[in-house]
Amino acid sequence: MRVLVQRSGKASVSVDSEIVGKIDSGLVLLVGFTDGDSIDKIEYLAKKVVNLRIFPDDQGVMNKSIQDFGGEILSISQFTLYADTKKGNRPSYMSALRGEESSKLYDMFNDELKKYIHTETGVFGADMVVNITNVGPTTILLER
Repeated sequence: MRVLVQRSGKASVSVDSEIVGKIDSGLVLLVGFTDGDSIDKIEYLAKKVVNLRIFPDDQGVMNKSIQDFGGEILSISQFTLYADTKKGNRPSYMSALRGEESSKLYDMFNDELKKYIHTETGVFGADMVVNITNVGPTTILLER
């Protein structure tokens, strides 16, 4: 499982020109799954995301979690996080978990996040347009 975390100002995700999820401030997560991912990995990474100290404290030091700082999460499924370009310029996505199993894990991950903080989502498997205002810029890849 891979989660690309971006500290964000306003962010939104649209499907067919209709906004399906949006936040004013917080984290945008791009989430991908592979074979062997489990509820243990989901629980671990959800806790890691909500406790990741990448928001500024009163001295401007990244010392606060999203729970301390306030804000929301926008979670987007993205199988391309498992792109492999070792064999040329056309990426292979053979390592990405597909279909119903991946959709179930994505839903479980979002349900786990919602235990801690308000979480908006995209639409699994849809062609989405994601608008992100990356603050910092702060981008961190988490993997388990």
